[in-house]
Amino acid sequence: MSLRSFPRASIVLRSAHRTSAVPPTSRCIQQRWNSDDRKKQAFNVQIYDSVAKRVEKEKLQQLREQHYTRGTARGRFFGTLALVFMAAGTGYWYGQAIPQLPPPISTQSLETLIPPQHNISEANMEAAWVDFREIVGRENLSLERSDLESHSGSSWSSHPSEPGDVPFCIVKPGSTEEVSAIMKVCHQRKIPVTPYSGGTSLEGHFAATRGGVCIDFSRMDKIIKLHKEDLDVVVQPAVGWELLNEELAKDNLFFPPDPGPGAMIGGMVGTGCSGTNSYRYGTMKDWVLSLTVVLADGTVIKTRQRPRKSSAGYDLTRMFVGSEGTLGLVTEATLKVTVKPQHTSVAVCAFPSVRSAADCVFGVVGAGVPIAAIEILDDVQMRCINEAGQTNKTWKNAPTLFFKFAGTPSAVKEQIGQVQSMAKKAGSVSFEFARSEQEKNDLWQARKEALWSVMAQGGGDEDMGVWTTDVAVPISKLPQIIEETKNEISKSGLLGSIVGHVGDGNFHSIILYNKKTEYEKTKHLVHDMVKRAIELEGTATGEHGVGLVKRDYLAHELGTDTVDAMRRLKLAYDPRCLLNCDKIVRVKTPRQGEVDEW
Repeated sequence: MSLRSFPRASIVLRSAHRTSAVPPTSRCIQQRWNSDDRKKQAFNVQIYDSVAKRVEKEKLQQLREQHYTRGTARGRFFGTLALVFMAAGTGYWYGQAIPQLPPPISTQSLETLIPPQHNISEANMEAAWVDFREIVGRENLSLERSDLESHSGSSWSSHPSEPGDVPFCIVKPGSTEEVSAIMKVCHQRKIPVTPYSGGTSLEGHFAATRGGVCIDFSRMDKIIKLHKEDLDVVVQPAVGWELLNEELAKDNLFFPPDPGPGAMIGGMVGTGCSGTNSYRYGTMKDWVLSLTVVLADGTVIKTRQRPRKSSAGYDLTRMFVGSEGTLGLVTEATLKVTVKPQHTSVAVCAFPSVRSAADCVFGVVGAGVPIAAIEILDDVQMRCINEAGQTNKTWKNAPTLFFKFAGTPSAVKEQIGQVQSMAKKAGSVSFEFARSEQEKNDLWQARKEALWSVMAQGGGDEDMGVWTTDVAVPISKLPQIIEETKNEISKSGLLGSIVGHVGDGNFHSIILYNKKTEYEKTKHLVHDMVKRAIELEGTATGEHGVGLVKRDYLAHELGTDTVDAMRRLKLAYDPRCLLNCDKIVRVKTPRQGEVDEW
């Protein structure tokens, strides 16, 4: 079949159905196909033949039935036009601007993906700056170098900042409508966007790998509405969980997810965070009822109404929880809240080894004791806390478990007794529980000082970095992986601690290292820790999220097809890959040696 046979097929159709002359669009396409550019024809001969065969053999009868047998001139005209556009949409040739429909596949492998093409030229960005100024006002825009750098990384992030990971400007919207207007500009001009709220994430989530624009939600910090009788609250993304709980406490309510200090609702939704309360209350996804989201092209959607349960369509709410700003920008969140427990208390017990402490956790969880939280801090972590001197108490330099209890006074007393007995059987060397509110705060304060106390060991040296990572495994595998990880850290010669929410099999490692001389050693140590967790049927991250650092582990944990399905989903919501590009799934083939061998 020749290149000219396909236009001839169209002529046969027109003749058989007594249609009028060839439409202008069809003439234009035919002239392009009859071009003297032989290289272009040779490049596309196979595509054109395939199109002709498919139209003649598969679509001809369908088009006749749907468009030509309706008996009106208008129906016949649009039937012909449909055939022409089908051919044009399928027969793409190099250098032409005719758009194509997405390929009819369910997954998108990295090898078949054309990398996104953004426009961050100086002229385009300056023109966008004028548009942004009209939307948010000059006072809500920044080009200050210090602002740009602080919005692209942090000293506690495990992703070392690259020189190019800096946005062109920072835009601070004040409403959903302004976010939508900003995204419409970025979509039209093909400008990549990085969202930013609290900036406390750890895996390179807000590194501006493509430059472009950073949308800072700091102005959107309002608690919009508390529905006390329904136990839910509507908030904007820059509301901090600590401030939210201060306000809720006035009505004897609280919001359970409690990640690191400074975290805000937008980032907590993005990473699907949890915290010390996750053992009893679950993670962030369990406390989000509905989201208002701005999509990549500026479209605004709301995922749900406020009821506690709904079967209305796809669960888009959970689709965006944990998506790390790659599918849409959250501008409002409706969160569940709960009544504060009548009574709470804290107990702390030390053990001779990290293995015996982990065994105690396994025993308490297996016995079904309804405690609120179980946290583990190893001997290195306890020593760092003592040396930092930020707590009101001196602790044993030994692996230590922190228990939180909640319920009625009698229930809490019973839980403490049960745990004390189990800790003693596991070999605990000490056990103390809070007898007052001040003692409770003092005991729990050590857990909250974990990260900062390790960072203090660096003595303010700019060459010292901290790598904070997390994994999670089935609870029965917890003693094994904690013991093996601790041994590997000890062998490395690096200062590293173990700390985590071990009630649900999730723990963290905080490693101090010299950025110039110990980065590769630390990277290898973390790699082995993640590999070990996945081989134990665990996950590369229990709560920190994927970001840039852990995206290449997903294929090992979930399989290549699953990652390809995620990539397809990303492109469905964000076909130009503008939103937090490069996070979670790659959209560009890695450089040689960039990915560690498994």
